[in-house]
Amino acid sequence: MTNDHSEQHEHGQVHDHTHGAVDPSVATSERGIWALKWSFVALVATALVQAVVVVLSGSVGLLSDTIHNIGDALTAVPLWIAFALGRLGTSRRFPFGYGKVEDLAGVMVVLIILFSAVVAGYEALERLINPQPVGLLWAVAVAGTVGFVGNEAVAAFRIRVGRQIGSAALVADGYHARTDGWTSLAVVVGAAGVWLGYPLADPIVGLLIAVAILVIVWQSGKTVFTRLLDGVDPTLLDEIRNAAGHVEAVQDVAEVRARWLGHRLRAEVNVAVEDPDLSVAEGHAIAREVNHRLLHELRYLDMAVVHVDPVQEFGEEHHRISTHRHDGLPPHSHL
Repeated sequence: MTNDHSEQHEHGQVHDHTHGAVDPSVATSERGIWALKWSFVALVATALVQAVVVVLSGSVGLLSDTIHNIGDALTAVPLWIAFALGRLGTSRRFPFGYGKVEDLAGVMVVLIILFSAVVAGYEALERLINPQPVGLLWAVAVAGTVGFVGNEAVAAFRIRVGRQIGSAALVADGYHARTDGWTSLAVVVGAAGVWLGYPLADPIVGLLIAVAILVIVWQSGKTVFTRLLDGVDPTLLDEIRNAAGHVEAVQDVAEVRARWLGHRLRAEVNVAVEDPDLSVAEGHAIAREVNHRLLHELRYLDMAVVHVDPVQEFGEEHHRISTHRHDGLPPHSHL
């Protein structure tokens, strides 16, 4: 696998730190598409097996799980599109690229999951009001087991690849699939309940699955909308601060800001140096070394903009200009 780091600092210059010929965002997007393609195939195959048993048995619990698995397979589509757009790079109109499309895809994933919860809940309530016999209980149990195995395989695959490429969306989708596997096992419990003489066990399990899906909607929604609002895990900022602070010439690290663009993170860092009389070239070298360390130690980082300050005027507050008047303009300030 190849790697290509672009290093920037306060003077607006860019330095290529190249380990190969392919941009990391392109390479990771390619691998993300590969993971989505095969997990999509696995989930569709699982859902088709379950759909056949639903038709033959009339199990509403299995129907709920089948609908959910179909919804899970469809969540791969918007993520697939997002990864594909992420390979396009930047343009004059989109100078930061198309990474944010991944967050929009996350919203679509949440809506798809919510729709599957509504459909599953409706079908379960309908069967509670109008009970119908469930046949082929052994087949229902087998289909539920198939659902568990299929979802667990997809979960392990997505989580592994998501961690390798630094995609929080793919990792979250993997954990979603793992939770779905346990809901498939609930179908087996429902079939056992019917076999033991409790016919309402099947629709009750269907309702429980619908509730479980709603829990997933809530958890996934919080993650997606945090990303949309440029929220990051505070521990990531601590990792950036710690890495920058270990550069020999850096005396302290003040402001650290970061935001996700898809599955790649961009950061802005203010560092302080002791000597206020450093030349432009010397400040440039320190900024470059900070950037170099950040990009090597934090694999999820795509780019870092490093601003070098003398320790005597350290931090953003020293770059603010107080309220003043000039050129006949009303009083104003420059932030």
